[in-house]
Amino acid sequence: MYNSPFDRLDDHPVLMSARQIAANQILLTYDRRADLNSAVRLSNYWIRSNAGTNSAASVNMGDALTASNAIRPDMAMITPADNSGMHFLMTFRSNIPPRTFYIVLPCFVNLEGGAGFNGENWGPFSMNMFIGM
Repeated sequence: MYNSPFDRLDDHPVLMSARQIAANQILLTYDRRADLNSAVRLSNYWIRSNAGTNSAASVNMGDALTASNAIRPDMAMITPADNSGMHFLMTFRSNIPPRTFYIVLPCFVNLEGGAGFNGENWGPFSMNMFIGM
């Protein structure tokens, strides 16, 4: 655990914010340029919900993150939002259920030009929670 973004020991992007920008879209912003292949791989993302699994959430609040409960291609897709390598758009096939608390949990997203990161991509300064609108 680190106390500030400058105390980090690992060289990997950290999700700084997850913000719902449309009925079926979340804008994900990392603090560093991410490797495109790992950043758009759905199997590297989980979304927790306080209302159980639904069209946006793949895990309940108490569930462990496993390969079998990651976001699936039949649920959503991820594309770069711009050419920065830091902003990605997760678009769901259905609208995100409103009035529900969500936590976006990315793992295994590498730094641009890197490979082999095998941890989580969130930290104490991540604003990776939102309430569906």
